[in-house]
Amino acid sequence: MVQAYKFALDPNVGQERALRSHCGASRAAYNWAVSWVTASWWQRRAEASYGIGADGLTPWRPWSLPSLRKEFNRIKNSDARFSGWWEENSKEAYSTGLANAAAAFDNYAKSKQGKRKGPRMGVPRRKQKRKARLSCRFTTGTIRAEPDGRHVTLPRLGAIRVHESTRKLLARIQAGRVRILSATVRHERGRWFVSLQVEAPREITRVVRPDVAVGIDLGVKHLAVLADSAGEIRYESNPKHLDGALKLLRFHSRRVSRRQGPDRRTGQKPSQRWEKANRERNRIHHRVANLRTDALHKLTTKIRAEYGTVVIEDLNVAGMLRNKRLARRVADAGFGEIRRQLTYKGQRNACRTIVADRWYPSSKTCSACGAVTAKLPLHVRVFACDACGLVMDRDGNAARNLAALAAACTTGTGVAGDQDTPRVSKPRGADRKTRRQRPDQNRGRGGRAGGATLPHQRQEEARDRRQAEALTLW
Repeated sequence: MVQAYKFALDPNVGQERALRSHCGASRAAYNWAVSWVTASWWQRRAEASYGIGADGLTPWRPWSLPSLRKEFNRIKNSDARFSGWWEENSKEAYSTGLANAAAAFDNYAKSKQGKRKGPRMGVPRRKQKRKARLSCRFTTGTIRAEPDGRHVTLPRLGAIRVHESTRKLLARIQAGRVRILSATVRHERGRWFVSLQVEAPREITRVVRPDVAVGIDLGVKHLAVLADSAGEIRYESNPKHLDGALKLLRFHSRRVSRRQGPDRRTGQKPSQRWEKANRERNRIHHRVANLRTDALHKLTTKIRAEYGTVVIEDLNVAGMLRNKRLARRVADAGFGEIRRQLTYKGQRNACRTIVADRWYPSSKTCSACGAVTAKLPLHVRVFACDACGLVMDRDGNAARNLAALAAACTTGTGVAGDQDTPRVSKPRGADRKTRRQRPDQNRGRGGRAGGATLPHQRQEEARDRRQAEALTLW
């Protein structure tokens, strides 16, 4: 399998300048590719407005990576935007930008044709210098971990000191167990990182309880409530890393607001005191993010090392973030990251991951008799069943219902609530909440630059499609 080893870098002044130059070259190549492709779209629209037929219009410019590379190599010596400095950086920097542009156009085309899941992708736009993420990928050239265990070598950048030891990776390389495929440098959270992608054999590790299924109910009060098929219920507390740093963040935010900051309208540059205060504030944010990442990895690794089957919910995290009362706590909990880590860590151990349908009433269903309560407001934290008299914690009841889905999903139709289980009463509105549909604000407008359409594409808009199978088995 392919996995990554990520290390923090400690570059000197010259190396950091070279790293920023490579990332800037990647951004410049990306912007050139976007402008070169979209220029033909605007030209075709202008020609069509003059009454020129389809056969006489300017040909489409291809956006495949080989085509972009060929054209860029042709103009890099003559174009004033690149001719004076392109030789200062590795060719991999420009290949990174061109590859990203090709992927962006492919994603847009697939989204326009309804072949890509998720929200509609817009037309690729140029990246701004002050907003673009500094990143560059190296796939060829000298990429290695030095024998001293404290440096990594990258093309045109040389040996850069790493903040942590690379001896574990170096031992696997020397033993012939792994092979480095590529390296990606990125500036995030105030410092530089390098991620070495390696190809390595990975043996499947047998979990402690392979025949036991666990249902996980995520929440704010308790980060996760785990109920397994053996009848055990466990509560994982929410660390609330952001809440612990809010007081200090308010203090540093007030300090930043009192300094002379940047102003785009007047072109005012930030003062050195503002930059210093802003770095101190960002350091707190970075620490909170690191603590959250560490806690989520420990939680998901522990779950995946114990249970053979994990049942999770398909939560509408984006919708939760629109709730101004819960947005900060939901974002601090990291619901989406928990699901992502549980999924790929389950694939490593050849275990099942079952995703319950978004409309499955796990909190409203009685885990003892299966009766569904009509309404259960969020502030009601205790579930009380009117049919059998069960009284228990709301989150624990939901986790038990999710764990029960593991046994039902193999015999049912794959849709939560439509399994081969005894039918129970479902009061109106208990199992599904009506969504408020918003009108498409972009309907009638041109979907791309110049209002043109993709060549050889279907002339129908991508619509919301109901998922065929709500449960995903790995």
